[in-house]
Parts: sequence; structure tokens; C-alpha cells
Amino acid sequence: MVEQAVPIAHGSLSPDQGSLMSYLRDIKKFPMLEPNDEYMLAKRWLDENDREAAHRLVTSHLRLVAKIAAGYKGYGLPMGDLIAEGNIGLMHAVKKFDPEKGFRLSTYAIWWIKAMIQEYILKSWSLVKIGTTTAQKRLFFSLKRLKNEIQSHEGESGDLTDEQIKKMGQELNISVKDITEMEQRIKSADFSLNNPVSQHGEEGGGEWQDWLTDDAPTVEELLIHEDEFEKRKSLLSNALSSLSEREAYIMQARRLDDPPQTLETISEHLKVSKERVRQIETAAFLKLQKYMQEKS
Repeated sequence: MVEQAVPIAHGSLSPDQGSLMSYLRDIKKFPMLEPNDEYMLAKRWLDENDREAAHRLVTSHLRLVAKIAAGYKGYGLPMGDLIAEGNIGLMHAVKKFDPEKGFRLSTYAIWWIKAMIQEYILKSWSLVKIGTTTAQKRLFFSLKRLKNEIQSHEGESGDLTDEQIKKMGQELNISVKDITEMEQRIKSADFSLNNPVSQHGEEGGGEWQDWLTDDAPTVEELLIHEDEFEKRKSLLSNALSSLSEREAYIMQARRLDDPPQTLETISEHLKVSKERVRQIETAAFLKLQKYMQEKS
């Protein structure tokens, strides 16, 4: 199939704050798709580049994007922007979705939607880069939730105590040092690079930006990095698509959802034991590792 942009409903990509309520009402007008209808539409888009089929796949999942975006509204960013980023993730998912893998588009799209929203939040949160590694990004999105849970349970508020940080580190399997640094980053306010530099109250020291060197990557480096990122993202998506529907569901629930679902919840949903869920999760993770190693 020739690569092309996935169409979306006019006015649905980036709702501004003034029309947000109207947007949320409007997307409810798009009907949800039955499994067979979704399969046929996906085949038409995949095999025939049918833009109307892609349009229906996208618009039928706009409510899913809005629901996921609402889970990130506590980060102080406009809801319309979060939805817009999620919609971009949805369009990427539709473009790469293969209905022959045996699971629904929503299961596949959740990863793309969350990834785009989280990347936007990390880029927008502060001039100082909040998270670069996977562990740091996970910590950023888990810190606020766990902090609220721990302090609510203990009837406290404000800064975390040493004991609370230790407890959080055990739950996330992250060092106390990383948690402390992340909380300081989140609390620290950005300041203008045009602020004057002064020594002992003297003037004439210039501005902070005068002391900065341009160590930004070149255009060539950015293109290489972007190409590598897209390849890795596509590889992971294909790896997830290689799993069975049950394996994909468990990996989504245990490794991608935030917060992750418990073994007990999944076992009740699938009508199997918690140990069986753990076994499937382990086997699925090993499949993903093997797939990634073989295709890398």
C-alpha cells in the first residue's frame, strides 16, 4: 500500500477550548463499528486505499481518544491539545493496522494514542527535559498518582517524606535518587533566558542566553534520529501485532496501561487463574523479545 495521510473528519483534529464541549458532543454522532464492519473497512483501506473506509475507522474511534486524553488532564495542558495529539496517534494506528492479526483496532490504537499524548506532555511540561529514558518517563506519569495515593492513605500532603519516597521506589522498582530528582524537576519553575546575569547586585553581566552554546543536533542528526525512532516504533507495533488476541490483551493490560491492571482483574475477565495469566504474560513478553531481536 502506498503511504498516505489518513483522512479525518473536518474540524475534528484540533478542537480549541471554546468549542471543546461542542466537539465532544459531535463525536458521539459517529457510530461505533461492529467487528465485521471494522474488519471490512480496514481491508478496504489496506488493499484499496479507500479513504472513505479510513475516515470511518478514524471517526468511530474519536471517543476513545477523548476518553484517553481525559486521563491526562491533570498535567495542566489544554484538553483540546491533548485530544489533537491523540488523534494523530489514532491516524498512525489506522494507517498501520492489519485486521488479519485477529484483534480490534481499539486494542492496537491505544498504544499509539497514549504514546503521542505522553510525548506531547513531556515536551510541553518544561523547558528542562523531564524524561529521556523509559524508566524516567514511566516515573513522570506515575509519580503524581502514587504520591496522591500514598499521602491520601496517610492523611498527609505537601512534599514526600523519606519513608514515602522509599515506599514509592519499592513499588516502581526505581531508586530513591531518581524519584527525588524527578519530583524536584516537576516542582521547579522555568525562568526566562533573558533574565540578567548579575554578581553581588551589579549590573552589566548580560543575559543568561549570552552564556549558552548551541549544542543542538544538526539537521542530519535529527533526521537520522527520527528515522531510527520511526523504525523502532514500527518494529514494536509489528511485534505486538504478532501476538494472539489474548496475549495482546494481557500485554496491553499489564505493560501498557497506566496504571496496569492486576492479575486478579485480568484473570476474572478471561476466566482463567492468576497463575495462567502470569504464564501467558511471560510467554508473550518472550515472544516480543525474540521478534524484536530477529527483526532488528
